Amino acid sequence: MKFTDQLWTEALPIYEKIKLHPFNQELKNGTLPVEKFKFYIFQDSLYLADFARALATAGTRAGSSHELLDFLQFAQNAILVERALHLSYFKEYDIPYDGKKAPGCFAYTSYLMAVSAFESYEVAVAALLPCFWIYKKIGDYIYESQVSPNPYQNWIDAYAGEDFAHSVEKALAICDTLAETASEKTRKQMTEAYLTASRLEYVFWDSAYKLEKWEV
Repeated sequence: MKFTDQLWTEALPIYEKIKLHPFNQELKNGTLPVEKFKFYIFQDSLYLADFARALATAGTRAGSSHELLDFLQFAQNAILVERALHLSYFKEYDIPYDGKKAPGCFAYTSYLMAVSAFESYEVAVAALLPCFWIYKKIGDYIYESQVSPNPYQNWIDAYAGEDFAHSVEKALAICDTLAETASEKTRKQMTEAYLTASRLEYVFWDSAYKLEKWEV
């Protein structure tokens, strides 16, 4: 069994809760309130900026120039491809560009930035993987079972698309390759990082659904 297969099995309960979260169920059915989608899109734009930085930081610690280029490409795609989708929604829904991270976004990005800077390269790769893999799985799930027409079709198509699938497969392959030569201690740290980031994926969607704000 591949290391990433083990990761998926261990984190499956988290994924199931993400899949069944009201945000994703209502997005699938086209009934998600616009205000919640607008909140999500704005927070996701803030998230992607730091996600790109974390990817680039991890890439500079790669053991080969090939993997360095892969992570720099991931970072570029996060900024260019996905942000293009966000900008279209910013215009369509008249979303203001001013605002700050909600607690869920702040927690997730802070974790990824810290892991990418201070943990081993192997652990950083594992922590960054859920944003690829879980989004792809959710995108495929919603695409296959969505109500059509769906007001959020562009978002669904982006994460169920072949271009994103190619990036996901590449990230999975890198993680598996690293795990093959990693010590048992490092593999355990990789697993914990993957689980933590998966939990923060849930937190991010939950934050958007609740229109989360700082209590103080």
